[in-house]
Amino acid sequence: MEALLGGDAGSSTILLLGLPILGGILIIFYALTSGSKQDKFQARLQQIKTGSRPQTTLEEKKINARRRTSDSEIAALDSLIKKVLPRREQLRLRLARAGFEVPLGRYLALCGIVSLVGSVLALVFTPLPTAAVPFIAIILGLAVPHIVVGHLGKRRQAKFIQNFPEAIDLMVRGLKSGLPIGESIKTAGEEVADPVGFELRRVTDAVRLGGKLEDVLWETSERLDLQDFKFFTVSLAIQNETGGNLSETLGNLSSVLRGRRMIKMKIKAMSSEAKASAYIIGCLPFVVGFFIYLVNSEYIMKLFLDPRGNMMLGVGGVSYLIGISIMYKMVKFEI
Repeated sequence: MEALLGGDAGSSTILLLGLPILGGILIIFYALTSGSKQDKFQARLQQIKTGSRPQTTLEEKKINARRRTSDSEIAALDSLIKKVLPRREQLRLRLARAGFEVPLGRYLALCGIVSLVGSVLALVFTPLPTAAVPFIAIILGLAVPHIVVGHLGKRRQAKFIQNFPEAIDLMVRGLKSGLPIGESIKTAGEEVADPVGFELRRVTDAVRLGGKLEDVLWETSERLDLQDFKFFTVSLAIQNETGGNLSETLGNLSSVLRGRRMIKMKIKAMSSEAKASAYIIGCLPFVVGFFIYLVNSEYIMKLFLDPRGNMMLGVGGVSYLIGISIMYKMVKFEI
């Protein structure tokens, strides 16, 4: 046991017994914050069968407003998250940008589960000392969900940029046929694939509930964080103040957005060789280290167990990050 876990048997046993308990608590917490999907489905099905929608009272509207701003359905946890967690609004926007409309309590529960799994894997499959496992668990619990959400958000943004000019063309045709801009946005939201269609339908629903179109568009721009949609919002805002031919303005905007997309694709093709070199150079230290560990583990473990090796790892890590940052800046272009 000592050889496997890299520490004394007593502390390792306590840690191994405590981790499943912590995992059970996190799973229960996630279950409590997730709500009953079956009950929601049955309520929605009954509403469709009856063909009526009950009137919402003022007190129910207040409750719904509190739910939209709550981070957990458990009041104590919601209060704790609001007091302890920094930059909550930025995290909500980041999750919404990736297409996840979930409370922060569920996201934090997922981070805890990732941290638990990472700590167990580090204990069982690596020769690291027991004292280093909590640090690894914290790093994994924070980094892995953050990276995954960021990747999904960028992929959703790329898909939005790809389909947004077609949505603007549909709006232009609707304006030329005599429809107002609100109906044109609604038509585009019904015809264009998600995520463009989803966001435009969301704009239409917000306007129906009494929101001002310009304010709703600025809120959507903040959530999407895309220059293309900000151009669209600015065009509508200027046309609303000064007047003019909106269909011609949006037609020109569609051409500009298509031109920007073509330039981005050309830059991506020209910089693909540099990116491939950066990926190879960036992965090379880890691949070589892994094969050295397979061939002679005692040789490479001196970097982790010896103070001089730790210093060399620190210097190498800083140099590695600086090199990766420089290569990233060289292939990153703003259009």
